[in-house]
Amino acid sequence: MKKNDGKLIAVSGGIGSGKSVICKILSNMGYPVYDCDSRAKILMDNDEKIKNDIIRLISPDVVTDGCIDRKALSRCVFNDADALEALNGIVHSSVRADLINWKRTIDTIGFVETAILYQSGIDKMVDEVWEVMAPMDIRVERVMSRSNMSADEVMARIKLQDAYEVNHRHARTFRIINDGLFPVLPQVCAILSVDY
Repeated sequence: MKKNDGKLIAVSGGIGSGKSVICKILSNMGYPVYDCDSRAKILMDNDEKIKNDIIRLISPDVVTDGCIDRKALSRCVFNDADALEALNGIVHSSVRADLINWKRTIDTIGFVETAILYQSGIDKMVDEVWEVMAPMDIRVERVMSRSNMSADEVMARIKLQDAYEVNHRHARTFRIINDGLFPVLPQVCAILSVDY
């Protein structure tokens, strides 16, 4: 495992692309991984300002007895692009600040798992990007098999993620194909330049 030279690497890709598989490999190799989704949930559950902003900007019906009703929140934001943008605006700055604090605690290269790299502004915080890619039918099948969602619901989420226009890609971007045909471990090791 390489020691920290201050490098932070994003592992990005849309829902169902297989980012988590790559991050599990990296974690098993001993690298620390910051999962934006799980950290965002923790921050949302514990930060009263975030909850109050959600009530004010999205809907008072998604917070009950101080707890966020995730299903109700999902229904609000995934059917309304403006509500999704408001939620992202509320959460992204907290996640970025949390990521900065996390980076201070590690002594190796750090990895950041994120589905919305450019929307969140995390692209400006990382030294390189590993973009995980898979064919659309495989992505849809993966999400359907792990969650109670129909193909139409999965496609709606993918379209929302993909709707964000990226004017630029990170200058240092590597692609990992996670389609079940090309083994991912050799791809990860080749990028890391590690013998496996």
